[in-house]
Amino acid sequence: MKENAYNVITPEAGVPIKAWTKGVPLDDSARQQLLNAAQLPFIFKWIAAMPDVHWGIGATVGSVIPTKGAIIPAAVGVDIGCGMMAVQTSLNARQLPDNLKGIRTAIENAVPHGRTNRGGAGDRGAWHNIPERNRQIWGNELKSRYDAILAKHPKLDRGNHANHLGTLGTGNHFIEVCLDETETVWFMLHSGSRGVGNRMGNYFIELARRDMQRYSINLPDVDLAYFSERTEHFADYVEAVEWAQDYARWNRHLMMEQIIAAVRRSGVPGFSAELKAINCHHNYVARESHFGEDVLITRKGAVRAREGDLGIIPGSMGARSYIVRGKGNPESFCSCSHGAGRAMSRTEAKRRFTVEDHVRMTAGVECRKDEDVIDETPAAYKSIDAVMAAQTDLVEIVHTLRQVVCVKG
Repeated sequence: MKENAYNVITPEAGVPIKAWTKGVPLDDSARQQLLNAAQLPFIFKWIAAMPDVHWGIGATVGSVIPTKGAIIPAAVGVDIGCGMMAVQTSLNARQLPDNLKGIRTAIENAVPHGRTNRGGAGDRGAWHNIPERNRQIWGNELKSRYDAILAKHPKLDRGNHANHLGTLGTGNHFIEVCLDETETVWFMLHSGSRGVGNRMGNYFIELARRDMQRYSINLPDVDLAYFSERTEHFADYVEAVEWAQDYARWNRHLMMEQIIAAVRRSGVPGFSAELKAINCHHNYVARESHFGEDVLITRKGAVRAREGDLGIIPGSMGARSYIVRGKGNPESFCSCSHGAGRAMSRTEAKRRFTVEDHVRMTAGVECRKDEDVIDETPAAYKSIDAVMAAQTDLVEIVHTLRQVVCVKG
């Protein structure tokens, strides 16, 4: 009998957990969060934990939670629609300049990134003069639906929406110039629904907590508060989350347009850029069919990997990334990991590593090498090699990428 590629965790109460963690550490806090979620009465069949699984708020990052009749806002998280995008160019490494700082500077000038002034006036991570293309997308594709959401939930109207469209953000969000196994140049980025999605996520998480109190529903973790289907708040949350996922998709699309234009202006030879993977959300919820039933699939730090689906699994600032093709494994609800996954908290990384460590670990990459990005240094993450080895039954590798330029907020 063939051995399973995953470990099975059987809780005292609730559904099993299938964890693709062979050869990858699973810390106690993440394990407990998985056990907490498994106790909820509306979980469908089992929970799937990806190799990059680690502690998150309410639900673990790197988990796939199938539900029937309910939705958990904290399992989607506050960076709704966060995900990846990649394009393959016609450029070869030999056509890039020896010094890549000019390309990095061009990208940084083209895409607002980071955060200053607590996101208020003058924030360097927002547009001060919104480009016409971005303004058109906001007006034609997003504004009317956003206004409809505000009409029901006016507290969400606190600015930073159109002026964040086509911007990177902070934390683990990044823009990279990469080379594949043939030295072909790729552009890759990671971002989500920015400030407006964060507001929606936090707002509905709090609303769900209040609903639990109102109906005297006890939970193993207050952050697992949920909305039951066919209730007003369930419908409103689905409307908001679908809008934020569309915002995130457009955010990545506009950034990629800005990146391509910036690199073209930087002095490299003319090139074409072919879209290889977009809408590769890894914080989202969707209605899908599994095992003959219609269910809600929440992927928090996980990528859809149906048979033939192209996806992106990035490493850290100094590690390889992968373009993958899904194998459609039903045991994982057709999912795979969304990255390497953190091996430690940001606070612990800043305590443990120095700028000198970071410089050594990012040797050969044109990127920031200062104390403000130590929490993103490669050793703060799990081994991407171990993560990929643990999910060979979920995806196959199509391209292996190594970054030569990395822009972080």
